[in-house]
Amino acid sequence: MKNKNNGVLHLILRLLQGMLIGVGAVLPGISGGVLCVVFGIYKPVMELLGSPFKRFKTHVPKLLPVIVGGAIGFLGVAKILAFFLEKYPEPSVCLFIGLITGMLPSLFREAGEQGRPKGCWIALVVAFAIILALLISLNLFSVTITPNFGWYIFCGFCLALSVIAPGMSFSTLLMPLGLYTPFVDGLGNLEMGIIVPAGIGAVVTVICLARAVDALFDHYYPYAFHAIIGIVIAATIMIIPVDSFTVSVGSAVTNIICIVVGIVAALALDAFNSKIPVED
Repeated sequence: MKNKNNGVLHLILRLLQGMLIGVGAVLPGISGGVLCVVFGIYKPVMELLGSPFKRFKTHVPKLLPVIVGGAIGFLGVAKILAFFLEKYPEPSVCLFIGLITGMLPSLFREAGEQGRPKGCWIALVVAFAIILALLISLNLFSVTITPNFGWYIFCGFCLALSVIAPGMSFSTLLMPLGLYTPFVDGLGNLEMGIIVPAGIGAVVTVICLARAVDALFDHYYPYAFHAIIGIVIAATIMIIPVDSFTVSVGSAVTNIICIVVGIVAALALDAFNSKIPVED
């Protein structure tokens, strides 16, 4: 009976994690890939994407709750949270900052599972510096373009990249180009004129990059994982709403409370997750 209850709890946990990943994938500044990492499912997801036919029977049953939850979060809950992001942008982002920050201890723990050679810290710093410089550069340019079939293929590329490369939020790439809002609205309204080209871009990206990233983890696990931590930290720093902390004492306190709530929730989720046995 205890094992059965653990199985149900694990199923519910994976479903909730999938919902958070789906929500994180659509919110500005958040990366679905980051949340895959912090929830400890990044590697199996990459293995499935890299060899979908070979690993279908072994990986899909375990990841199915995450996939279902991701779809719910992306298409359903994301609309609700998008409302709060529009009405209360700073507190909403601060809540996710707290969530990611609270998951950093588990990230470092998982990154050290195969040891910590000296080079892994260099990989962390280099990845941090590159992503930080890239994101800062993107924020310096503001270019508006007209969405079309080709640009929606590019949106699909960015969406897939945000899963394959943790920390690279697709919104970070699309918002400076004026593509984020029409793309997300189109997905939420199930517009095939947007879904089809985006799907093409996503599939091509997965085919080209997923297997390479999977091989990178197989051969250079500690270096790759520490590099991901650098990416996560850089991406998190870039979404901190610094200006909102100086507007008023009330807004600063609200943001701090949201960050603390996110950290506590993440630590609690990690502790809960660690108590549930997972079958190999």
